[in-house]
Amino acid sequence: MKQVHPKKNLGQHFLTDMSIASRIADTVDVEPDLPVLEIGPGMGALTQFLIPKQRELNVVEIDPESNFYLKEHFPMLRGSIIEDDFLHMNLDSLFDGKKFVLTGNYPYNISSQIFFRLLEQRDRIPCCTGMIQKEVAERLTSGPGKKSYGILSVLLQAWFDAEYLFTVPETVFNPPPKVKSAVVRFRRNQVTNLGCDERLFKRVVKSTFNQRRKMMRGSLRPLLAQLDAERGGVADMEKHMEFLSDVKLTRRPEQLSVNEFVALTNSIDNECH
Repeated sequence: MKQVHPKKNLGQHFLTDMSIASRIADTVDVEPDLPVLEIGPGMGALTQFLIPKQRELNVVEIDPESNFYLKEHFPMLRGSIIEDDFLHMNLDSLFDGKKFVLTGNYPYNISSQIFFRLLEQRDRIPCCTGMIQKEVAERLTSGPGKKSYGILSVLLQAWFDAEYLFTVPETVFNPPPKVKSAVVRFRRNQVTNLGCDERLFKRVVKSTFNQRRKMMRGSLRPLLAQLDAERGGVADMEKHMEFLSDVKLTRRPEQLSVNEFVALTNSIDNECH
Protein backbone atom coordinates (compact mmCIF):
# COMPACT_ATOMS: atom_id res chain seq x y z
CA MET A 1 0.00 0.00 0.00
CA LYS A 2 1.16 3.53 -0.71
CA GLN A 3 2.38 5.80 2.06
CA VAL A 4 -0.12 8.00 3.92
CA HIS A 5 -0.20 11.56 2.62
CA PRO A 6 0.54 14.01 5.49
CA LYS A 7 -2.43 16.32 6.07
CA LYS A 8 -1.72 19.89 7.11
CA ASN A 9 -5.14 20.36 8.71
CA LEU A 10 -4.39 17.47 11.07
CA GLY A 11 -0.92 18.77 11.93
CA GLN A 12 0.69 15.59 10.57
CA HIS A 13 4.49 15.44 10.39
CA PHE A 14 5.57 11.81 10.07
CA LEU A 15 8.76 10.82 11.87
CA THR A 16 11.28 9.20 9.52
CA ASP A 17 14.18 8.51 11.91
CA MET A 18 13.48 5.13 13.51
CA SER A 19 16.21 5.50 16.14
CA ILE A 20 14.35 8.51 17.52
CA ALA A 21 11.04 6.63 17.33
CA SER A 22 12.62 3.84 19.38
CA ARG A 23 13.87 6.34 21.99
CA ILE A 24 10.39 7.85 22.30
CA ALA A 25 8.84 4.40 22.72
CA ASP A 26 11.28 3.66 25.54
CA THR A 27 10.07 6.69 27.52
CA VAL A 28 7.01 4.68 28.60
CA ASP A 29 9.18 2.11 30.37
CA VAL A 30 9.13 4.07 33.64
CA GLU A 31 5.62 2.62 34.15
CA PRO A 32 6.16 -0.95 32.88
CA ASP A 33 2.96 -2.47 34.27
CA LEU A 34 0.40 -0.08 32.79
CA PRO A 35 -1.40 -0.23 29.42
CA VAL A 36 -0.40 2.34 26.79
CA LEU A 37 -2.53 4.64 24.64
CA GLU A 38 -0.79 6.18 21.63
CA ILE A 39 -2.27 9.32 20.07
CA GLY A 40 -1.93 9.87 16.33
CA PRO A 41 0.11 6.83 15.26
CA GLY A 42 0.01 7.81 11.58
CA MET A 43 1.98 5.10 9.77
CA GLY A 44 3.15 3.45 12.98
CA ALA A 45 6.70 4.81 13.35
CA LEU A 46 6.34 4.82 17.13
CA THR A 47 3.76 2.00 17.26
CA GLN A 48 6.19 -0.57 15.84
CA PHE A 49 8.45 -0.09 18.88
CA LEU A 50 5.59 -0.16 21.39
CA ILE A 51 4.18 -3.49 20.18
CA PRO A 52 7.23 -5.62 21.22
CA LYS A 53 6.94 -4.34 24.79
CA GLN A 54 4.17 -6.92 25.29
CA ARG A 55 1.85 -4.44 26.98
CA GLU A 56 -1.81 -3.78 26.39
CA LEU A 57 -1.75 -1.17 23.63
CA ASN A 58 -4.46 0.92 22.01
CA VAL A 59 -3.90 3.59 19.38
CA VAL A 60 -6.29 6.44 18.62
CA GLU A 61 -6.21 7.97 15.15
CA ILE A 62 -8.67 10.45 13.60
CA ASP A 63 -7.35 10.13 10.01
CA PRO A 64 -9.21 7.45 7.97
CA GLU A 65 -6.27 6.97 5.59
CA SER A 66 -3.90 6.33 8.51
CA ASN A 67 -6.36 3.91 10.08
CA PHE A 68 -6.57 1.91 6.86
CA TYR A 69 -2.76 1.83 6.64
CA LEU A 70 -2.44 0.66 10.27
CA LYS A 71 -4.94 -2.16 9.78
CA GLU A 72 -3.06 -3.36 6.69
CA HIS A 73 0.44 -3.16 8.17
CA PHE A 74 -0.23 -4.02 11.82
CA PRO A 75 -2.80 -6.84 11.79
CA MET A 76 -1.95 -7.62 15.42
CA LEU A 77 -3.54 -4.27 16.34
CA ARG A 78 -6.98 -5.09 14.95
CA GLY A 79 -9.47 -4.41 17.70
CA SER A 80 -7.03 -1.98 19.31
CA ILE A 81 -7.25 0.79 16.72
CA ILE A 82 -9.68 3.49 17.88
CA GLU A 83 -10.96 5.69 15.07
CA ASP A 84 -11.73 8.79 17.10
CA ASP A 85 -10.55 12.19 18.32
CA PHE A 86 -8.64 11.92 21.61
CA LEU A 87 -9.86 15.35 22.69
CA HIS A 88 -13.49 14.22 22.61
CA MET A 89 -13.44 10.45 23.03
CA ASN A 90 -14.87 8.77 26.12
CA LEU A 91 -11.95 7.50 28.20
CA ASP A 92 -14.04 5.93 30.97
CA SER A 93 -14.24 2.46 29.44
CA LEU A 94 -10.73 2.45 28.00
CA PHE A 95 -8.61 -0.43 29.37
CA ASP A 96 -11.60 -1.42 31.56
CA GLY A 97 -11.15 1.69 33.67
CA LYS A 98 -7.51 0.97 34.52
CA LYS A 99 -4.83 3.65 34.70
CA PHE A 100 -2.72 3.98 31.56
CA VAL A 101 0.30 5.71 30.03
CA LEU A 102 -0.29 8.28 27.28
CA THR A 103 2.26 8.72 24.50
CA GLY A 104 2.59 9.84 20.91
CA ASN A 105 4.13 12.08 18.31
CA TYR A 106 1.45 14.64 19.09
CA PRO A 107 -0.15 16.72 16.34
CA TYR A 108 1.30 20.22 16.71
CA ASN A 109 -2.04 21.95 16.32
CA ILE A 110 -3.63 20.31 19.38
CA SER A 111 -0.67 19.65 21.69
CA SER A 112 -1.71 22.19 24.35
CA GLN A 113 -5.28 20.84 24.31
CA ILE A 114 -3.91 17.32 24.89
CA PHE A 115 -2.18 18.50 28.05
CA PHE A 116 -5.28 20.25 29.33
CA ARG A 117 -7.08 16.91 28.88
CA LEU A 118 -4.23 15.21 30.75
CA LEU A 119 -4.93 17.54 33.67
CA GLU A 120 -8.61 16.57 33.64
CA GLN A 121 -7.65 12.87 33.59
CA ARG A 122 -4.69 13.05 35.98
CA ASP A 123 -6.01 10.23 38.16
CA ARG A 124 -6.30 7.90 35.14
CA ILE A 125 -3.05 8.93 33.44
CA PRO A 126 -0.13 8.85 35.90
CA CYS A 127 2.43 9.14 33.11
CA CYS A 128 2.43 11.02 29.82
CA THR A 129 5.32 11.06 27.36
CA GLY A 130 5.71 12.17 23.78
CA MET A 131 6.97 14.63 21.20
CA ILE A 132 5.74 18.20 20.79
CA GLN A 133 7.09 21.52 19.49
CA LYS A 134 10.29 22.52 21.30
CA GLU A 135 8.80 25.88 22.26
CA VAL A 136 5.80 24.20 23.89
CA ALA A 137 8.04 21.63 25.59
CA GLU A 138 10.11 24.41 27.12
CA ARG A 139 6.96 26.16 28.28
CA LEU A 140 5.52 23.07 29.94
CA THR A 141 8.73 22.12 31.73
CA SER A 142 10.03 25.58 32.69
CA GLY A 143 10.41 26.67 36.27
CA PRO A 144 9.81 30.11 37.84
CA GLY A 145 11.92 32.97 36.57
CA LYS A 146 11.94 31.95 32.90
CA LYS A 147 10.09 33.75 30.14
CA SER A 148 8.69 30.43 28.92
CA TYR A 149 7.05 29.76 32.32
CA GLY A 150 3.31 30.24 31.96
CA ILE A 151 -0.21 29.01 32.65
CA LEU A 152 0.27 25.38 31.60
CA SER A 153 3.66 25.25 33.36
CA VAL A 154 2.00 26.01 36.69
CA LEU A 155 -1.16 23.94 36.20
CA LEU A 156 0.72 20.84 35.03
CA GLN A 157 3.54 21.07 37.55
CA ALA A 158 1.01 21.33 40.38
CA TRP A 159 0.16 17.66 39.69
CA PHE A 160 3.08 16.24 37.66
CA ASP A 161 6.88 16.13 37.71
CA ALA A 162 7.97 17.50 34.34
CA GLU A 163 11.01 16.37 32.35
CA TYR A 164 12.46 17.76 29.12
CA LEU A 165 14.16 14.66 27.70
CA PHE A 166 15.76 15.56 24.37
CA THR A 167 15.51 17.81 21.31
CA VAL A 168 14.58 16.54 17.83
CA PRO A 169 15.66 18.39 14.64
CA GLU A 170 13.30 19.40 11.84
CA THR A 171 15.08 17.20 9.31
CA VAL A 172 13.73 13.85 10.59
CA PHE A 173 10.11 14.48 9.57
CA ASN A 174 8.03 14.30 6.42
CA PRO A 175 7.16 17.06 5.79
CA PRO A 176 9.78 18.90 7.87
CA PRO A 177 8.10 21.30 10.32
CA LYS A 178 9.33 24.87 10.57
CA VAL A 179 10.33 24.40 14.19
CA LYS A 180 12.36 21.98 16.28
CA SER A 181 10.60 19.38 18.39
CA ALA A 182 11.29 17.89 21.80
CA VAL A 183 10.38 14.81 23.80
CA VAL A 184 8.93 15.32 27.27
CA ARG A 185 7.67 13.18 30.12
CA PHE A 186 5.22 13.99 32.91
CA ARG A 187 4.82 11.70 35.93
CA ARG A 188 2.14 12.12 38.53
CA ASN A 189 3.54 13.52 41.78
CA GLN A 190 2.32 12.75 45.30
CA VAL A 191 -0.10 15.69 45.52
CA THR A 192 -3.69 14.60 46.15
CA ASN A 193 -5.00 17.96 47.33
CA LEU A 194 -3.57 21.34 46.35
CA GLY A 195 -4.44 22.81 49.73
CA CYS A 196 -6.60 25.50 48.15
CA ASP A 197 -9.76 25.91 46.06
CA GLU A 198 -8.67 24.33 42.77
CA ARG A 199 -11.07 26.31 40.58
CA LEU A 200 -9.92 29.57 42.15
CA PHE A 201 -6.29 28.45 41.74
CA LYS A 202 -6.84 28.13 37.98
CA ARG A 203 -8.49 31.55 37.85
CA VAL A 204 -5.61 33.18 39.74
CA VAL A 205 -3.01 31.57 37.47
CA LYS A 206 -4.86 32.51 34.29
CA SER A 207 -5.71 36.05 35.46
CA THR A 208 -2.12 36.88 36.33
CA PHE A 209 -0.47 35.31 33.28
CA ASN A 210 -2.99 36.83 30.90
CA GLN A 211 -1.50 40.16 31.96
CA ARG A 212 1.98 38.89 32.65
CA ARG A 213 3.70 42.23 32.07
CA LYS A 214 1.77 43.78 34.93
CA MET A 215 2.65 43.50 38.59
CA MET A 216 0.19 41.13 40.19
CA ARG A 217 -1.50 43.88 42.19
CA GLY A 218 -2.72 45.24 38.85
CA SER A 219 -3.77 41.96 37.25
CA LEU A 220 -5.60 40.78 40.39
CA ARG A 221 -7.89 43.82 40.74
CA PRO A 222 -10.49 42.58 38.22
CA LEU A 223 -10.49 39.11 39.83
CA LEU A 224 -11.09 40.57 43.30
CA ALA A 225 -14.02 42.58 41.91
CA GLN A 226 -15.45 39.46 40.23
CA LEU A 227 -15.19 37.43 43.42
CA ASP A 228 -16.86 40.18 45.45
CA ALA A 229 -19.78 40.18 43.01
CA GLU A 230 -20.02 36.39 42.86
CA ARG A 231 -20.06 36.12 46.63
CA GLY A 232 -22.85 38.61 47.06
CA GLY A 233 -20.77 41.63 47.98
CA VAL A 234 -20.07 44.96 46.35
CA ALA A 235 -16.96 45.40 44.21
CA ASP A 236 -15.14 47.98 46.31
CA MET A 237 -11.40 48.26 45.80
CA GLU A 238 -11.05 50.45 48.86
CA LYS A 239 -11.51 47.48 51.13
CA HIS A 240 -8.76 45.61 49.27
CA MET A 241 -6.17 48.40 49.45
CA GLU A 242 -4.21 46.83 52.31
CA PHE A 243 -4.19 43.45 50.56
CA LEU A 244 -3.04 44.97 47.26
CA SER A 245 -0.31 47.00 48.98
CA ASP A 246 1.52 43.81 50.01
CA VAL A 247 5.04 44.02 48.60
CA LYS A 248 4.73 40.44 47.33
CA LEU A 249 2.19 41.64 44.77
CA THR A 250 4.77 43.89 43.11
CA ARG A 251 6.14 40.73 41.51
CA ARG A 252 5.09 39.32 38.17
CA PRO A 253 3.51 35.88 37.79
CA GLU A 254 6.52 34.19 36.21
CA GLN A 255 8.39 34.73 39.49
CA LEU A 256 6.01 32.57 41.56
CA SER A 257 6.40 28.85 42.20
CA VAL A 258 3.42 26.48 42.29
CA ASN A 259 3.42 26.60 46.09
CA GLU A 260 3.42 30.40 46.04
CA PHE A 261 0.40 30.36 43.71
CA VAL A 262 -1.35 28.04 46.18
CA ALA A 263 -0.59 30.46 49.04
CA LEU A 264 -1.76 33.42 46.93
CA THR A 265 -5.01 31.60 46.10
CA ASN A 266 -5.72 31.04 49.79
CA SER A 267 -4.97 34.71 50.55
CA ILE A 268 -7.39 35.86 47.84
CA ASP A 269 -10.03 33.38 49.04
CA ASN A 270 -9.78 34.78 52.57
CA GLU A 271 -9.72 38.38 51.33
CA CYS A 272 -13.01 37.97 49.48
CA HIS A 273 -14.98 36.15 52.16
